[in-house]
Amino acid sequence: MAAQDLRLDVNALDYAILALYFLVVLGIGFAARRAVRTSLDFFLSGRALPAWITGLAFVSANLGATEILGMAANGAQYGLMTVHYYWIGAVPAMVFLGIVMMPFYYRSKVHSVPEFMRRRFNGATQLFNASTFAIAQILIAGINLYALALIMESLLGWPLWLSIVVSAAIVLAYITLGGLSSAIYNEVMQFFVILAGLVPIVVLGLVRVGGFSGLGEKVRQSVLGDGGLHTWAHTAGTDNPLNANWIGIVFGLGFVLSFGYWTTNFAEVQRALSARNTNAARLTPIVAAYPKLVIPVVTVIPGLVALVLFNNIGKNGGPTYNQAIPLLMDTFLPNGVLGIAVTGLLASFMAGMAANISGFNTVFTYDIWKSHIQGDRPDEWYVRLGRIATVVGVLGGIGTAFIAAGFNNIMNYLQSLFSFFNAPLFATFIIGLFWRRMTAWAGFWGLASGTAAAFASYILFKAGVVDFGTELNASFWGAGIAFVVDAVVSVVVTLVTTPKPEAELRGLVYGLSDASIADDALAGDAAWYRSPVVLGAGAVVLAAAFYLPFI
Repeated sequence: MAAQDLRLDVNALDYAILALYFLVVLGIGFAARRAVRTSLDFFLSGRALPAWITGLAFVSANLGATEILGMAANGAQYGLMTVHYYWIGAVPAMVFLGIVMMPFYYRSKVHSVPEFMRRRFNGATQLFNASTFAIAQILIAGINLYALALIMESLLGWPLWLSIVVSAAIVLAYITLGGLSSAIYNEVMQFFVILAGLVPIVVLGLVRVGGFSGLGEKVRQSVLGDGGLHTWAHTAGTDNPLNANWIGIVFGLGFVLSFGYWTTNFAEVQRALSARNTNAARLTPIVAAYPKLVIPVVTVIPGLVALVLFNNIGKNGGPTYNQAIPLLMDTFLPNGVLGIAVTGLLASFMAGMAANISGFNTVFTYDIWKSHIQGDRPDEWYVRLGRIATVVGVLGGIGTAFIAAGFNNIMNYLQSLFSFFNAPLFATFIIGLFWRRMTAWAGFWGLASGTAAAFASYILFKAGVVDFGTELNASFWGAGIAFVVDAVVSVVVTLVTTPKPEAELRGLVYGLSDASIADDALAGDAAWYRSPVVLGAGAVVLAAAFYLPFI
């Protein structure tokens, strides 16, 4: 089925739903603008938001168009092994972030992850981390833009340029107006809009294929075979749809890629830094972990339904895996419901891109410009600079959307970016957090060498020098290689350089608390249902339990 065959018969009701959504989004931006008085308000919402708000924003920021289209694509291409990205590749790391790492981030009062790297290591490490993060956010914003353009061009008939310009303009408007508060409140709304758009696709798709039992039987008859319904079967070798063994899944995805993304990616951490106190910041990723557990229902299952209904998906001359969700929308949804689904995809794009751009403007303003170019300007000057950086970030995302267009499965591309930028950063961060002896220059050279190793691994795979099987498995191994290289270089450089005195490390490494930081606990924080440890343990136990029917 070609792209033009996907054209949806949208009517005035569908466009009215879209228009209403645009008005609400912009209204939130104008409302949030009134609360922006300082740079802290613009970049971190004045650190005043409750955990349930920041938690929903945390998961919504990740639930972008890339996640929805990409994980549905993976569901069609790799089957139920895609759930590894949620149950081992997200939840444990989100819990670790909340319990162990957020106290260091939040109580140090940093504006960003690169700023934490400067305090723990040095300015060179901060600049390297800020620069690679800024590049990554522009590239990922481009993926979100391309994903949206794919939907709008295929389903609504909008020209590619119109899809990109209109959607980018809306995101640009509300972030420029209200900063992070506007992004976060919109992300909370967008979370529910996204679900409203995806649930009808899941329900109608399952009805068509005969429920879960019918879907299972049809998957067994597909190109995936019985392996498409299992998660750990045959992972002692590579005879499975993902062509990955358990080492790559557990170490590459479950540890390096997952912990690297969730614990050091400022686009996510920024939501927790906007919380009202340390306990709320710790709860932010843990609150987000619970909806994350069940997101595969609205991403992976549609991919499997598309696989069994459209036997030419992913084949030469047929639709790409990226079109799994659009194919189902075209097949099942009537007008009105169709408008909600299109609006849900638009919301997912905006949530994802808003996270990228709000992270970019903060890091560019604080960690590149203020820290290394011009740091003596008044506070309101940096708010203006942040708004300019927002424009630059959106324009950059428009440019990088054309890179994403060259990939058959955009999730493969996204995971490659994570292996380049997040895996080595996690190695540097986690070693520096628990090993106070690690030196400033070990942080810089470890991070630089790990990043280079990840790029080298990917280039060798694409050149055919090494064979990792699939693109996703290549990103698993690339992340693992980057982590090991970073760790080794960090140790070697530490042994030949001088560490910082302990006085400079208080509050930045495990075991060296800063007694000058006041307790910010609020009434009720001691209750068990506000305990990060209790709630985090519950999320991890559920993630393990969810695997049991699909081993």
